[in-house]
Amino acid sequence: MSDTQNQFLIRFWGVRGSIACPGPGTVRYGGNTSCVEMRVGGQLLIFDGGTGLRVLGAKVLSEMPLEANMFFTHSHWDHIQGFPFFVPAFVPGNKFNIYGAVAPNGSTIEQRLNDQMLHPNFPVPLQIMGADLKFCDLEVGETVQIQDVTVENALLNHPGESVGYRVSWGGHSAAYITDTEHYPNRLDENVLWLCRNADVIIYDATYTDEEYDHPKTSKKGWGHSTWQEAVKVAKAANVKQLVIFHHDPLHDDSVMDDIASDTAEVFPDSVVAQEGMVIDLMEANQPAIYA
Repeated sequence: MSDTQNQFLIRFWGVRGSIACPGPGTVRYGGNTSCVEMRVGGQLLIFDGGTGLRVLGAKVLSEMPLEANMFFTHSHWDHIQGFPFFVPAFVPGNKFNIYGAVAPNGSTIEQRLNDQMLHPNFPVPLQIMGADLKFCDLEVGETVQIQDVTVENALLNHPGESVGYRVSWGGHSAAYITDTEHYPNRLDENVLWLCRNADVIIYDATYTDEEYDHPKTSKKGWGHSTWQEAVKVAKAANVKQLVIFHHDPLHDDSVMDDIASDTAEVFPDSVVAQEGMVIDLMEANQPAIYA
């Protein structure tokens, strides 16, 4: 792997949706909820703060003083529950720029992170965090420039709203798209725009088509997509590498093995996200994956 300033690395700390599900059936793929780290052009970017954020926080303690940019897709529990346990945020001298779109009810990302830490829900308020926390309200469609790193966002189709992100640097790009539900008769233009010619897309494929369309237990309207739709998006957007993400907590390792096999059969350059997996975008022709 290359030096820090010339890296575009993606590391997965939490790959599940809805609720953490540790146990013997999820050992290989992992049971923590959404958290993805990107090391891009010397910058540390963190996407979502599910329970995987706690593990990431323990890992980066050796790098203090630390500066990072955190981007939240939305504030459903599985994307923010790790934030109160993110130890670097309690350490003076660290700095975090925290981005999130304003919710439909007008609440900011600062208000929502603060509220989950209020009594009687949590014993320690956000104000105890000793790091320099700068909260930034994102406009949908706004571009954030962090030195040479460009972060774009677009609205996704999810109850209560969510935004997806695209990170670009040095001629490479990665899209982070969770939580979103596909449309029945077309591909989502916002998703296609975020994914356009990307080296890697990380896509919410919580369900299979069979689960999504099941006549008795349909998942329509729940705000999530399928691996079959992920393949359609990857092909239409001319994507190099597809990463299946936001796994259903009911899908154990054997189910995920089947999804990985089925996806690779129709889109060979695909992989199912696992905790600890690293993708290196700086390889010459194709992103390299380190399990």
